[in-house]
Amino acid sequence: MIMNLQEIENLQETYNVADTQKRINDGSIWKFEGSAGRFAMSLLDSGVCFLPDHKTSDYYGTIIPSREVLEDGTKGTIGNCSRFWDKVDGGDFECIEYLEESF
Repeated sequence: MIMNLQEIENLQETYNVADTQKRINDGSIWKFEGSAGRFAMSLLDSGVCFLPDHKTSDYYGTIIPSREVLEDGTKGTIGNCSRFWDKVDGGDFECIEYLEESF
């Protein structure tokens, strides 16, 4: 099943990911110390979070692309995020454990 953005955001809220997603969306996560950015990147890699629909930049001015310019299903896209949250919704133990350990 392909989840839509609202379904993903509802699950992010349930699993306490919404604040981190908000910081990715507004770009503020990239202005914190390096460990926060690395954490955000791991969430984008796994599919817990997605990039916003507009580009942002980090502390050094490096451009963080929008999800709209990426190939669907790759890191930072809704497709990648949908796959992860579909597993969570289906009761995948490893995905749920990852969330519980991260948040």
